[in-house]
Amino acid sequence: MSTSSVITKQTTVFIVDDDDSVRDSLCWLVESVGLKAQAYESATAFLHAYYLLDDHNRDGCLVSDIRMQGMSGLELQLQLHEREIQLPMIFITGYGDVSMAVQAMKAGAVDFFTKPVNDQLLVESIQRTLSQEIEVAAQRGQLEQIQARLASLTPREKEVLGKVVDGKLNKVIAAELNVSSKTIEAHRAKVMAKMSAHTVAELVRMVVRAE
Repeated sequence: MSTSSVITKQTTVFIVDDDDSVRDSLCWLVESVGLKAQAYESATAFLHAYYLLDDHNRDGCLVSDIRMQGMSGLELQLQLHEREIQLPMIFITGYGDVSMAVQAMKAGAVDFFTKPVNDQLLVESIQRTLSQEIEVAAQRGQLEQIQARLASLTPREKEVLGKVVDGKLNKVIAAELNVSSKTIEAHRAKVMAKMSAHTVAELVRMVVRAE
């Protein structure tokens, strides 16, 4: 499956702006390139709606104005950080608010655009951001799988795993644990199976990644 199809099916571009015409324009722009858009008239409305979404529909990025009535874009960014919501943000700002946009970038925003926004550049930024998020999510999913496999090992299997990763031979491990080489071979086979590793090198890479 291509990255573009994954973006289209599994991600949402959340738009937050207190200007009705800007919201409508951004929604049209996002949907014109085949992406899903959800728009909110305030940061507070977005936060309330976001918590009602299931995990699958939370994937995506956030395009927000910086200066809005009520909660500003910067305050929204802070709220997301405090609530540990890892949603990449792209800001739209007036020329007088560029310093605020720079502040937002230092706080983790991925991009910002001054009004009037160049539609093509904004679309490219959104697509690039979504593609990067898909890669991050995939890596996070792989790490969670590795951690789950490690958790499935028995204490003895974990002990054997540590020694195998250290590069020790079966007979050496057997001597250190005061058991037979065949017992170590059995433990090692179970470790490889539970970890879904085909080679010791692959096993080592998994353990290093999980550290």
